[in-house]
Amino acid sequence: MAKSFRGGVHPDDRKRYTASKPIEIAPIPEKVIIPVRQHIGAPCSPIVKVGDLIKKGQVIAEAQAFVSSPIHASTSGKVVELAEYPHPVFGTCMSVVIESDGQDEWVEGLPLQRDWKTLEAAEIKEIIRQTGMVGMGGATFPTHVKMAPPAEKPIHTFILNAAECEPFLTADHRVMLEQSERIVTGMQIAMKVLGVSKGYIGIEENKPDAIAVMNKACTGIAGIEVVPLQTKYPQGAEKTLIGVICGTDVPSGGLPMDVGVVVQNVGTVVAIADAVEKGIPLIERVTTVTGGAIAQPKNLLLRIGTTFAQAVALCGGFTEVPVKVIMGGPMMGMAQRTLDVPIIKGTSGILALSEADVNIGPERPCIRCGRCVEACPMGLVPSMLSILAERNAYSVAKEEYDLLDCVECGSCVYVCPAKRNIVHYIKLSKAQNAAMAAKK
Repeated sequence: MAKSFRGGVHPDDRKRYTASKPIEIAPIPEKVIIPVRQHIGAPCSPIVKVGDLIKKGQVIAEAQAFVSSPIHASTSGKVVELAEYPHPVFGTCMSVVIESDGQDEWVEGLPLQRDWKTLEAAEIKEIIRQTGMVGMGGATFPTHVKMAPPAEKPIHTFILNAAECEPFLTADHRVMLEQSERIVTGMQIAMKVLGVSKGYIGIEENKPDAIAVMNKACTGIAGIEVVPLQTKYPQGAEKTLIGVICGTDVPSGGLPMDVGVVVQNVGTVVAIADAVEKGIPLIERVTTVTGGAIAQPKNLLLRIGTTFAQAVALCGGFTEVPVKVIMGGPMMGMAQRTLDVPIIKGTSGILALSEADVNIGPERPCIRCGRCVEACPMGLVPSMLSILAERNAYSVAKEEYDLLDCVECGSCVYVCPAKRNIVHYIKLSKAQNAAMAAKK
């Protein structure tokens, strides 16, 4: 029987739009807009100037802190601008604009051929750092940091998050079907770095073809096991996944490393395999472009710096003016104000919602029905968190109602009959608590 967890919801997954669509390689954009901040942590600093001729894979912005990750050119060409441009997460961001020369020429020495089995763990970690790896499921935490836990927190288990529980998104699904061997190689590399012998691949049951393909790819590979998961949102949340697969609860306020586990995304381990074996930095990713307002939903392999407008155009444009455009999925994604934002390392999807896709209505007062409490996978009381935020009682939400344990999955919003923007209130409370802590 497939494993599951307490709480959660069962939205229509809407994966039918793209689940059967093979990954298409997008053409090289005439121009790419590459932000110098694409991850959690410190932004990078540009090391190129206007007029410089750039090769694909060349470092164009250097990390200035440990919790950061360098940025590389996604095509060859000329730097035509260093300026603030719209950003899908931060509003605006300093960006390097490269006008493509159409040659798509690699920087000298790339790609290369390297046997990962001959490398030491420290060498692999440095390659991961230099090639700009970050979590590609959306969180974008620098991978080299995640793969270097402190000595007092030994890791014993690696989990590959292949649940892809967000409705509409199928990028990881297609990568599993089309690049299963690369996934297994990336897992083996990650497990070597962490010094662990046990790895699990968690896949929801609504992807039986992926479960079959990954089981086949793991045949004869010691220590790696595919774990079918019940199709329920948010099955792919890190703490939920650890609880379901390992039977271990991450403590309140804790991290996966506190229970000896590291979790990585499907796209991330493929990028790790390419970086370690071929020296290829993170300059492209598979993105699902979908939704009721998209003419031809697709899974596209896009260069970092391609705009949302360009990606939508490759899918035939809109069939109607979308009600909302989101980066990521409908539950945890971020609404966009313009299509001029670029694809970044964490862009798992571009979702253009039609009128038929949404159920919008006015927000009303909480009626204390308790549905959000039943749905919350973290065992919180989301209704109280939203009410406390409305009353500016941010510290009470943190100290008495475990505010920081919220993973912002949106299950509470999905079930709320009063259509309360609960996650909005929770994010506000978190931001206010962070601001108060910074003033101390």
